[in-house]
Amino acid sequence: MNRLTDTDLFQPVDIGAWQLANRIVMAPLTRCRVKNDGIPGPLQATYYAQRASAGLIISEATNISPQGRGYAYTPGIFTEAQIHGWRQVTDAVHAGQGKIVCQLWHVGRFSHPSLQPDGKLPVAPSAIAPEGDTFTEQGFQRVPTPRPLETAEIPAIVEQYRHAARCARQAGFDGVEIHSANCYLLEQFIRDSTNRRNDQYGGNIENRTRLALEVVEAVTTAWGDGNRVGIRLSPVTPSAGNTPLDSKVMATYGYLIEQLNQFNLAYLHFIEGATRDSRRIPDPVDLQKLRALFKGPYIANNRYSAELAYQVRRNDTADLVCFGRPFIANPDLVERLKSGAELADAPSETWYGGDARGYTDWPSLDSPQT
Repeated sequence: MNRLTDTDLFQPVDIGAWQLANRIVMAPLTRCRVKNDGIPGPLQATYYAQRASAGLIISEATNISPQGRGYAYTPGIFTEAQIHGWRQVTDAVHAGQGKIVCQLWHVGRFSHPSLQPDGKLPVAPSAIAPEGDTFTEQGFQRVPTPRPLETAEIPAIVEQYRHAARCARQAGFDGVEIHSANCYLLEQFIRDSTNRRNDQYGGNIENRTRLALEVVEAVTTAWGDGNRVGIRLSPVTPSAGNTPLDSKVMATYGYLIEQLNQFNLAYLHFIEGATRDSRRIPDPVDLQKLRALFKGPYIANNRYSAELAYQVRRNDTADLVCFGRPFIANPDLVERLKSGAELADAPSETWYGGDARGYTDWPSLDSPQT
Protein backbone atom coordinates (compact mmCIF):
# COMPACT_ATOMS: atom_id res chain seq x y z
CA MET A 1 0.00 0.00 0.00
CA ASN A 2 1.20 3.51 -0.80
CA ARG A 3 0.42 5.22 2.49
CA LEU A 4 0.35 8.67 0.94
CA THR A 5 -2.09 7.99 -1.89
CA ASP A 6 -4.31 5.19 -0.54
CA THR A 7 -5.49 6.93 2.63
CA ASP A 8 -6.47 10.40 3.79
CA LEU A 9 -5.27 9.63 7.33
CA PHE A 10 -2.40 12.09 6.90
CA GLN A 11 -4.38 14.82 5.16
CA PRO A 12 -5.70 18.01 6.84
CA VAL A 13 -9.29 17.96 8.03
CA ASP A 14 -11.73 20.43 9.58
CA ILE A 15 -13.21 19.17 12.85
CA GLY A 16 -15.29 21.41 15.08
CA ALA A 17 -13.65 24.84 15.19
CA TRP A 18 -10.24 23.49 14.22
CA GLN A 19 -8.30 22.71 11.07
CA LEU A 20 -6.21 19.69 11.99
CA ALA A 21 -3.02 18.73 10.18
CA ASN A 22 -4.10 15.08 9.96
CA ARG A 23 -6.66 12.62 11.28
CA ILE A 24 -4.40 11.09 13.94
CA VAL A 25 -5.21 11.86 17.58
CA MET A 26 -2.96 11.37 20.58
CA ALA A 27 -5.09 9.70 23.23
CA PRO A 28 -5.17 10.96 26.82
CA LEU A 29 -2.36 9.11 28.58
CA THR A 30 -2.07 9.29 32.35
CA ARG A 31 1.66 9.34 33.12
CA CYS A 32 1.71 10.40 36.81
CA ARG A 33 4.67 12.75 36.51
CA VAL A 34 3.18 16.01 37.81
CA LYS A 35 4.48 16.19 41.36
CA ASN A 36 3.95 19.79 42.46
CA ASP A 37 0.31 20.44 43.50
CA GLY A 38 -0.92 19.29 40.11
CA ILE A 39 1.06 21.99 38.31
CA PRO A 40 2.61 20.97 34.96
CA GLY A 41 5.99 22.42 34.07
CA PRO A 42 8.82 22.34 31.54
CA LEU A 43 8.98 18.54 31.54
CA GLN A 44 5.35 18.28 30.43
CA ALA A 45 5.85 21.09 27.91
CA THR A 46 8.69 19.14 26.31
CA TYR A 47 6.70 15.89 26.31
CA TYR A 48 3.65 17.32 24.57
CA ALA A 49 5.66 19.48 22.16
CA GLN A 50 7.54 16.37 21.00
CA ARG A 51 4.17 14.92 19.93
CA ALA A 52 2.71 18.07 18.35
CA SER A 53 2.64 16.50 14.88
CA ALA A 54 -0.53 14.66 15.89
CA GLY A 55 -3.59 16.27 14.32
CA LEU A 56 -5.02 16.67 17.81
CA ILE A 57 -3.58 15.99 21.26
CA ILE A 58 -5.98 15.13 24.07
CA SER A 59 -4.20 15.91 27.32
CA GLU A 60 -3.80 13.38 30.08
CA ALA A 61 -6.88 13.25 32.31
CA THR A 62 -6.82 16.43 34.39
CA ASN A 63 -8.52 16.87 37.76
CA ILE A 64 -11.28 19.49 37.82
CA SER A 65 -11.05 19.93 41.60
CA PRO A 66 -9.26 18.54 44.68
CA GLN A 67 -12.24 16.22 45.16
CA GLY A 68 -11.91 14.91 41.60
CA ARG A 69 -8.43 13.47 42.19
CA GLY A 70 -7.98 9.71 42.23
CA TYR A 71 -4.31 9.07 41.51
CA ALA A 72 -1.08 10.60 42.80
CA TYR A 73 0.99 12.93 40.63
CA THR A 74 -1.80 13.81 38.21
CA PRO A 75 -2.36 17.41 37.01
CA GLY A 76 -5.19 19.76 37.85
CA ILE A 77 -6.91 22.62 36.06
CA PHE A 78 -8.57 24.63 38.82
CA THR A 79 -5.92 26.97 40.30
CA GLU A 80 -4.02 29.97 38.92
CA ALA A 81 -0.73 28.11 39.31
CA GLN A 82 -2.07 25.18 37.30
CA ILE A 83 -3.30 27.55 34.59
CA HIS A 84 0.19 29.05 34.31
CA GLY A 85 1.76 25.59 34.27
CA TRP A 86 -0.49 24.40 31.48
CA ARG A 87 0.18 27.62 29.55
CA GLN A 88 3.78 26.42 29.15
CA VAL A 89 2.42 23.23 27.60
CA THR A 90 -0.08 24.82 25.24
CA ASP A 91 2.45 27.43 24.10
CA ALA A 92 4.95 24.67 23.33
CA VAL A 93 2.41 22.64 21.37
CA HIS A 94 1.26 25.68 19.41
CA ALA A 95 4.88 26.55 18.62
CA GLY A 96 5.04 23.10 16.99
CA GLN A 97 1.88 23.91 14.97
CA GLY A 98 -0.16 21.45 17.02
CA LYS A 99 -3.60 21.51 18.62
CA ILE A 100 -4.33 20.37 22.18
CA VAL A 101 -7.50 19.99 24.24
CA CYS A 102 -7.72 19.43 27.99
CA GLN A 103 -9.52 16.33 29.24
CA LEU A 104 -11.66 17.29 32.25
CA TRP A 105 -11.74 14.54 34.90
CA HIS A 106 -13.52 13.71 38.13
CA VAL A 107 -12.80 10.14 39.25
CA GLY A 108 -15.77 9.84 41.60
CA ARG A 109 -15.53 6.70 43.70
CA PHE A 110 -12.18 5.48 42.37
CA SER A 111 -9.96 7.33 44.84
CA HIS A 112 -8.57 7.07 48.37
CA PRO A 113 -8.87 9.31 51.45
CA SER A 114 -5.15 10.12 51.25
CA LEU A 115 -5.84 11.77 47.88
CA GLN A 116 -8.94 13.65 49.05
CA PRO A 117 -9.21 17.03 50.86
CA ASP A 118 -9.02 16.56 54.64
CA GLY A 119 -8.75 12.79 54.21
CA LYS A 120 -12.43 12.43 53.40
CA LEU A 121 -14.01 9.52 51.57
CA PRO A 122 -14.32 9.71 47.78
CA VAL A 123 -17.78 10.59 46.47
CA ALA A 124 -20.04 8.71 44.09
CA PRO A 125 -23.68 8.44 43.08
CA SER A 126 -24.15 5.52 45.50
CA ALA A 127 -22.23 3.77 48.28
CA ILE A 128 -20.99 0.92 46.09
CA ALA A 129 -17.32 0.02 46.43
CA PRO A 130 -15.32 -0.71 43.29
CA GLU A 131 -12.80 -3.50 43.15
CA GLY A 132 -9.13 -2.64 42.94
CA ASP A 133 -6.37 -0.38 44.19
CA THR A 134 -5.39 3.14 43.28
CA PHE A 135 -1.96 4.74 43.12
CA THR A 136 -1.26 7.05 46.07
CA GLU A 137 1.87 8.81 47.27
CA GLN A 138 2.24 5.90 49.72
CA GLY A 139 1.95 3.30 46.97
CA PHE A 140 -1.07 1.31 45.84
CA GLN A 141 -3.96 1.27 48.31
CA ARG A 142 -7.37 -0.36 48.32
CA VAL A 143 -10.23 1.83 47.12
CA PRO A 144 -12.83 2.19 49.91
CA THR A 145 -16.61 2.33 49.78
CA PRO A 146 -17.44 5.89 48.67
CA ARG A 147 -19.78 8.40 50.22
CA PRO A 148 -22.95 8.98 48.17
CA LEU A 149 -23.39 12.58 47.08
CA GLU A 150 -26.32 14.46 48.55
CA THR A 151 -28.67 15.90 45.92
CA ALA A 152 -27.84 19.41 47.13
CA GLU A 153 -24.12 18.80 46.45
CA ILE A 154 -24.51 18.00 42.77
CA PRO A 155 -24.82 21.58 41.46
CA ALA A 156 -21.37 22.23 42.95
CA ILE A 157 -19.98 19.34 40.90
CA VAL A 158 -21.38 20.95 37.76
CA GLU A 159 -19.73 24.22 38.78
CA GLN A 160 -16.40 22.42 39.22
CA TYR A 161 -16.60 21.39 35.57
CA ARG A 162 -17.60 24.89 34.50
CA HIS A 163 -14.71 26.43 36.44
CA ALA A 164 -12.22 23.92 35.05
CA ALA A 165 -13.43 24.61 31.51
CA ARG A 166 -12.85 28.33 32.02
CA CYS A 167 -9.41 27.63 33.47
CA ALA A 168 -8.53 25.51 30.43
CA ARG A 169 -9.51 28.37 28.18
CA GLN A 170 -7.27 30.74 30.16
CA ALA A 171 -4.44 28.20 29.90
CA GLY A 172 -4.52 28.42 26.11
CA PHE A 173 -6.05 25.06 25.27
CA ASP A 174 -7.80 24.81 21.91
CA GLY A 175 -10.76 23.19 23.60
CA VAL A 176 -11.73 20.59 26.18
CA GLU A 177 -12.87 16.99 26.31
CA ILE A 178 -15.36 15.91 28.97
CA HIS A 179 -14.25 12.57 30.41
CA SER A 180 -17.52 10.65 30.72
CA ALA A 181 -15.90 7.24 30.31
CA ASN A 182 -13.82 4.54 31.99
CA CYS A 183 -16.32 4.28 34.86
CA TYR A 184 -15.34 7.55 36.51
CA LEU A 185 -17.86 9.95 38.07
CA LEU A 186 -20.08 10.83 35.10
CA GLU A 187 -20.27 7.25 33.92
CA GLN A 188 -20.90 6.08 37.47
CA PHE A 189 -24.08 8.18 37.33
CA ILE A 190 -24.97 6.90 33.83
CA ARG A 191 -24.80 3.17 34.58
CA ASP A 192 -27.52 1.50 36.61
CA SER A 193 -24.86 -0.87 37.98
CA THR A 194 -23.27 1.99 39.94
CA ASN A 195 -26.22 4.34 40.38
CA ARG A 196 -28.89 3.23 42.88
CA ARG A 197 -30.22 6.70 43.65
CA ASN A 198 -33.90 7.54 44.05
CA ASP A 199 -33.71 11.29 43.38
CA GLN A 200 -33.70 13.15 40.05
CA TYR A 201 -30.22 11.78 39.31
CA GLY A 202 -31.15 8.10 39.65
CA GLY A 203 -33.63 5.53 38.48
CA ASN A 204 -34.62 5.89 34.83
CA ILE A 205 -32.31 6.66 31.92
CA GLU A 206 -33.28 10.33 31.77
CA ASN A 207 -32.31 10.78 35.41
CA ARG A 208 -29.07 8.82 35.25
CA THR A 209 -27.83 10.80 32.25
CA ARG A 210 -28.93 14.12 33.76
CA LEU A 211 -25.57 14.97 35.38
CA ALA A 212 -23.56 14.28 32.23
CA LEU A 213 -25.87 16.52 30.20
CA GLU A 214 -25.79 19.28 32.81
CA VAL A 215 -22.00 19.14 32.69
CA VAL A 216 -21.99 19.32 28.89
CA GLU A 217 -24.27 22.36 29.03
CA ALA A 218 -22.05 24.07 31.61
CA VAL A 219 -18.83 23.37 29.73
CA THR A 220 -20.14 24.42 26.31
CA THR A 221 -21.49 27.62 27.86
CA ALA A 222 -18.09 28.31 29.41
CA TRP A 223 -16.52 28.03 25.95
CA GLY A 224 -19.30 29.96 24.21
CA ASP A 225 -20.09 27.10 21.82
CA GLY A 226 -19.89 23.34 21.60
CA ASN A 227 -17.54 23.31 18.61
CA ARG A 228 -14.48 23.34 20.88
CA VAL A 229 -15.85 20.69 23.25
CA GLY A 230 -15.71 16.92 22.83
CA ILE A 231 -16.91 14.08 25.02
CA ARG A 232 -15.50 10.63 25.69
CA LEU A 233 -17.77 7.62 26.27
CA SER A 234 -16.98 3.95 26.93
CA PRO A 235 -20.24 1.98 26.82
CA VAL A 236 -18.66 -1.46 27.24
CA THR A 237 -15.45 -0.95 29.22
CA PRO A 238 -15.29 -2.30 32.78
CA SER A 239 -12.31 -0.14 33.81
CA ALA A 240 -11.83 1.57 37.18
CA GLY A 241 -12.58 -1.39 39.38
CA ASN A 242 -14.13 -3.93 36.99
CA THR A 243 -17.37 -1.97 36.95
CA PRO A 244 -20.35 -3.92 35.57
CA LEU A 245 -21.92 -2.60 32.39
CA ASP A 246 -25.27 -0.87 32.30
CA SER A 247 -28.11 -3.38 32.03
CA LYS A 248 -29.42 -1.73 28.84
CA VAL A 249 -26.36 -0.34 27.07
CA MET A 250 -28.06 0.45 23.77
CA ALA A 251 -31.02 2.25 25.34
CA THR A 252 -28.97 4.18 27.89
CA TYR A 253 -26.17 5.35 25.62
CA GLY A 254 -28.51 5.76 22.68
CA TYR A 255 -30.60 8.23 24.67
CA LEU A 256 -27.49 10.05 25.91
CA ILE A 257 -25.98 10.39 22.44
CA GLU A 258 -29.21 11.68 20.93
CA GLN A 259 -29.38 14.30 23.68
CA LEU A 260 -25.78 15.33 23.01
CA ASN A 261 -26.70 16.40 19.48
CA GLN A 262 -28.31 19.60 20.77
CA PHE A 263 -24.91 20.95 21.88
CA ASN A 264 -23.12 21.02 18.49
CA LEU A 265 -20.10 19.23 19.96
CA ALA A 266 -16.77 19.09 18.14
CA TYR A 267 -16.68 15.30 18.39
CA LEU A 268 -17.75 12.09 20.10
CA HIS A 269 -14.80 9.99 21.30
CA PHE A 270 -15.62 6.29 21.78
CA ILE A 271 -13.65 3.57 23.50
CA GLU A 272 -14.40 0.62 21.22
CA GLY A 273 -14.35 -2.33 23.60
CA ALA A 274 -12.61 -2.48 26.99
CA THR A 275 -9.95 0.17 27.57
CA ARG A 276 -6.41 -1.18 27.22
CA ASP A 277 -7.74 -4.73 27.04
CA SER A 278 -9.88 -5.92 24.14
CA ARG A 279 -11.86 -4.69 21.15
CA ARG A 280 -14.53 -7.33 21.81
CA ILE A 281 -18.06 -5.92 21.89
CA PRO A 282 -20.51 -8.01 23.94
CA ASP A 283 -23.92 -8.91 22.54
CA PRO A 284 -26.32 -7.23 21.97
CA VAL A 285 -24.32 -4.00 21.83
CA ASP A 286 -23.75 -2.44 18.39
CA LEU A 287 -21.33 0.46 18.69
CA GLN A 288 -21.77 1.45 15.06
CA LYS A 289 -25.49 1.93 15.64
CA LEU A 290 -24.71 4.11 18.64
CA ARG A 291 -22.07 6.03 16.70
CA ALA A 292 -24.57 6.65 13.87
CA LEU A 293 -26.90 8.44 16.28
CA PHE A 294 -24.34 11.22 16.75
CA LYS A 295 -24.62 14.03 14.21
CA GLY A 296 -21.01 15.19 14.39
CA PRO A 297 -17.44 13.90 13.95
CA TYR A 298 -16.43 10.62 15.55
CA ILE A 299 -13.08 9.63 17.11
CA ALA A 300 -12.36 5.89 17.27
CA ASN A 301 -10.12 4.55 20.02
CA ASN A 302 -8.77 1.31 21.49
CA ARG A 303 -5.85 -0.79 20.30
CA TYR A 304 -5.66 0.74 16.83
CA SER A 305 -2.91 -0.34 14.44
CA ALA A 306 -2.00 1.52 11.26
CA GLU A 307 -3.80 -1.12 9.20
CA LEU A 308 -6.99 -0.82 11.25
CA ALA A 309 -6.82 2.97 10.99
CA TYR A 310 -6.52 2.76 7.20
CA GLN A 311 -9.48 0.39 7.13
CA VAL A 312 -11.85 2.63 9.10
CA ARG A 313 -10.95 5.57 6.89
CA ARG A 314 -11.53 3.54 3.73
CA ASN A 315 -14.91 2.54 5.13
CA ASP A 316 -15.53 6.05 6.50
CA THR A 317 -16.56 4.64 9.88
CA ALA A 318 -14.44 7.11 11.87
CA ASP A 319 -13.40 10.68 11.18
CA LEU A 320 -10.33 10.58 13.45
CA VAL A 321 -8.33 7.70 14.92
CA CYS A 322 -6.82 7.76 18.41
CA PHE A 323 -3.49 6.14 19.24
CA GLY A 324 -2.43 5.79 22.87
CA ARG A 325 0.49 3.63 23.94
CA PRO A 326 2.31 3.96 20.57
CA PHE A 327 2.74 7.68 21.32
CA ILE A 328 4.67 6.90 24.53
CA ALA A 329 7.79 5.59 22.79
CA ASN A 330 7.22 7.23 19.39
CA PRO A 331 7.02 11.01 19.73
CA ASP A 332 7.00 11.25 15.93
CA LEU A 333 4.34 8.56 15.54
CA VAL A 334 2.68 10.34 12.62
CA GLU A 335 5.88 10.29 10.58
CA ARG A 336 6.56 6.67 11.50
CA LEU A 337 3.07 5.61 10.43
CA LYS A 338 3.39 7.61 7.21
CA SER A 339 6.75 6.08 6.28
CA GLY A 340 6.04 2.59 7.56
CA ALA A 341 8.98 2.76 9.96
CA GLU A 342 9.22 0.32 12.83
CA LEU A 343 7.58 1.46 16.06
CA ALA A 344 9.41 1.47 19.37
CA ASP A 345 7.67 -0.18 22.32
CA ALA A 346 7.73 1.32 25.81
CA PRO A 347 8.06 -1.19 28.66
CA SER A 348 5.25 -0.96 31.19
CA GLU A 349 7.56 0.19 33.97
CA THR A 350 7.98 3.50 32.10
CA TRP A 351 4.26 4.23 31.78
CA TYR A 352 3.53 5.73 35.19
CA GLY A 353 5.61 7.86 37.55
CA GLY A 354 9.27 8.73 37.42
CA ASP A 355 11.14 11.51 35.65
CA ALA A 356 12.29 12.25 32.11
CA ARG A 357 13.44 8.66 31.60
CA GLY A 358 10.85 6.83 29.55
CA TYR A 359 8.98 10.12 29.13
CA THR A 360 10.87 12.67 27.04
CA ASP A 361 13.98 10.69 26.08
CA TRP A 362 12.51 8.59 23.28
CA PRO A 363 14.34 9.35 20.01
CA SER A 364 12.61 10.40 16.83
CA LEU A 365 13.51 9.02 13.40
CA ASP A 366 15.73 12.00 12.64
CA SER A 367 17.56 11.93 15.99
CA PRO A 368 21.35 11.59 15.70
CA GLN A 369 22.40 7.97 16.01
CA THR A 370 24.64 7.18 18.99
